[in-house]
Amino acid sequence: MLARFNSLFPLWALLISLIAFFVNAPFAALNNAIVPLLAAVMFMMGLTLTKDDVERILKDPKPILVGVVLQFLLMPVLALTFSKMLQLSNQLTIGMVLVGSCAGGTASNVVCYLAKGDVALSISMTMVSTLVGVIATPLLCAFYLSATVSVDTLALLQSIVQIVFIPVTFGFACKFFLDDLATRAEPLIPTLSVLIILLIIAIVVALNADRLLDVGMITLIAVVLHNLSGLAGGYYVSRLIGLDIKQSQTIAIEVGMQNSGLGVALATQFFSATAALPGALFSVWHNISGSLIASVWSNKRTSLEYLLKDEESTLPPK
Repeated sequence: MLARFNSLFPLWALLISLIAFFVNAPFAALNNAIVPLLAAVMFMMGLTLTKDDVERILKDPKPILVGVVLQFLLMPVLALTFSKMLQLSNQLTIGMVLVGSCAGGTASNVVCYLAKGDVALSISMTMVSTLVGVIATPLLCAFYLSATVSVDTLALLQSIVQIVFIPVTFGFACKFFLDDLATRAEPLIPTLSVLIILLIIAIVVALNADRLLDVGMITLIAVVLHNLSGLAGGYYVSRLIGLDIKQSQTIAIEVGMQNSGLGVALATQFFSATAALPGALFSVWHNISGSLIASVWSNKRTSLEYLLKDEESTLPPK
């Protein structure tokens, strides 16, 4: 039941966006709740981390390093490129770069599982990019946005530490010291995360209800191009480097699916509701594109597995 609900996240995101657009006052009143809501998601992410994740990184760091480097090199550049190409306003450009400078989102782990990718690699990449992002995100924002707006790098860093690092670390500590309790809670974590992200999307849409008709479509085009280019870049660069198809598909999902919730929280806290709009649209769109690509890759892998089994069954006995 819960798994079915989670798999329909793109549908719920579209529905809650429509509701928040037409009935925006109750959601807009929750503006100050965005940061604590995201911190709660980060805490739940920390609850899912284990010592095995750390051991996997130490045993085979190359795919993780490739993915994390692509995450923080490719996505901010693409965000700025499409913003300039489509002549987005300064505030929308800020929102695009914020999303592009964030780590991989937790939804990528679910999409990777549905795509029958390398789930262990996906989880490890999310963990590493989240921790690296504590430093990388404010520095990247300061670098790419310095010509657009004044960025308080230190305040941004402090905020990310509070929203991401401390909750994730606390969650990991709870998992380590209260493993039985955390294990019992784990089946509920994906659904709780989905509900919280849906609420964040609703708040941002409500705050931007008056502007959506003016800038929504052009911003959505920028978000779609950004996401699809990240997916394609993550896959093809990984293949060129020599990683196998399964690893490359996993890295593509990780690179293309950002922690847009963090982008929304930072935009709301440091800039404006308009700057949070790209993150809100990204939250909806990347789950749609992720679900579609997961379906395609999963079906291809299933078909290949059946083909290999058929070939093995027709081989003469040794």
